[in-house]
Amino acid sequence: MKIFGINGPILTIVDGMYQMSEIVHIGEHGIIGEVIFLNQNQTIVQAFEDTEGLRPGDKVIGSGQPLSAKLGPGLLGNIFDGIQRPLSDDNDKSWHVKMRVWDGYTISPGSIIAEVKETPAIIHKIMCPPGVSGRVSFTMPDGEYGVSDTLAIVGDNKITMHQSWPVRVPRPIALRKNPHQPLITGTRIIDTFFPIAKGGTAAIPGGFGTGKTITQHQLAKWSDADIIIYIGCGERGNEMTEVLEDFSKLTDPRTGYSLMDRTVLIANTSNMPVAAREASIYTGLTIAEYYRDMGYHVAVMADSTSRWAEALRELSGRLEEMPAEEGYPAYLASQLASFYERAGHVETLSGLDGSVTIVGAVSPQGADFSEPVTQHTKRFVRCFWALDRALAYERHFPAINWLASYSAYSAELSPWYIQNLGQDFEKLRDALYHILYEESRLHEIVKLTGTDSLPDDQLQILKTARAIRQDYLQQNAYRPEDAYTTLERQLTMMKKIMEGHTCSTQDYHPSGVL
Repeated sequence: MKIFGINGPILTIVDGMYQMSEIVHIGEHGIIGEVIFLNQNQTIVQAFEDTEGLRPGDKVIGSGQPLSAKLGPGLLGNIFDGIQRPLSDDNDKSWHVKMRVWDGYTISPGSIIAEVKETPAIIHKIMCPPGVSGRVSFTMPDGEYGVSDTLAIVGDNKITMHQSWPVRVPRPIALRKNPHQPLITGTRIIDTFFPIAKGGTAAIPGGFGTGKTITQHQLAKWSDADIIIYIGCGERGNEMTEVLEDFSKLTDPRTGYSLMDRTVLIANTSNMPVAAREASIYTGLTIAEYYRDMGYHVAVMADSTSRWAEALRELSGRLEEMPAEEGYPAYLASQLASFYERAGHVETLSGLDGSVTIVGAVSPQGADFSEPVTQHTKRFVRCFWALDRALAYERHFPAINWLASYSAYSAELSPWYIQNLGQDFEKLRDALYHILYEESRLHEIVKLTGTDSLPDDQLQILKTARAIRQDYLQQNAYRPEDAYTTLERQLTMMKKIMEGHTCSTQDYHPSGVL
């Protein structure tokens, strides 16, 4: 089949026999593309690479397969582009395999058949692929093998360390669980006021310079997730360079090894083809679900979903689709939903406990939270960490506005906090937040009448609120003693703040009642 027309990354092909979402190879250099539209007369393909040099009449060859992620040892510590082409290829590397099944075993999809020490921090579990089950008729002994070597035979299926999975299709699970365990980040304003559950979803919206990327870096370094998938989707090249350089130098505080030993980076900068930017989100999610199926807790950092939405808008415009609000396609909301709905705390097919937590940065133009991407994102996430430009200009980091942010996980995580920290944690959190809320209300009065009109107990609320903001909520990511705070230490800090507040208010009200 041959190219009929070219419009940037969008190619028109006539008289083709293709499947929806099929991968094709275009021109003499085999540029990779994906079928995105079909009718009786023509096929529309989006190219994942620059189409410069292509011309009408060039051949297009179908693969018969959808865009799929290659899953197996060698993912961790590696850097990929949006369609999972690696910066360094480990296909020829041998891995020491320790078998977990032998001849005569009966296995089912998701069963662990072998283990590989992928990095000093992570054991990679070789799983029976979905759709394969039965009696094991042959296994290899423990030893050194390549990713394509046969480790076991089940029926007519040869099982290797490598398996593929379509990136736009969620991997199967046995059971979706209600969130019940927090993802502990070490960031006080998040852990205390706006916690996120393992398997939960969160958005970090904020204008330029408010700290979206550094907040995600902190979550990647300090959160108690087992695996980090960092997706740089349409960000500036210098930011991605900083990520690549910093992550390779960082020491994992949990293991003492390199942070890259439990991290996968997907780099798709703003000057790369928009089609690959759109696909990069799904590539990262599929890798995250793969490690989840091994029983790991995975955190996905998507920076940023706004650039991903802009890629959708550009592709939609080239397809001449009817635009919706601000030029975004009418299916923007459904695409965002399909992304965030792949998060979850699950029981895997093999009965293990795993989760995928998604934290997406949103970059609204002019810090306007009423724009479509931010508004639609709020519909599908349960944590909203709103970054405030005024706080950032005051050098208050993380610049999360405590009055504009929220978490819907607090009630579901309450039993965990009570069991592990006692009743005081939630009571103190509510008391501190009430003081911050009262401060905002009193500031409106102060603007009109000045502080001299306030009684002593209300002045004390302002002083305590300032202590909460400056000593508790403000956190220095570059000071080792302040970058991470355990929940136990957060509890102690809250107690000290409230003890000081209570002692001061008792001077005005001997009964201790405000």
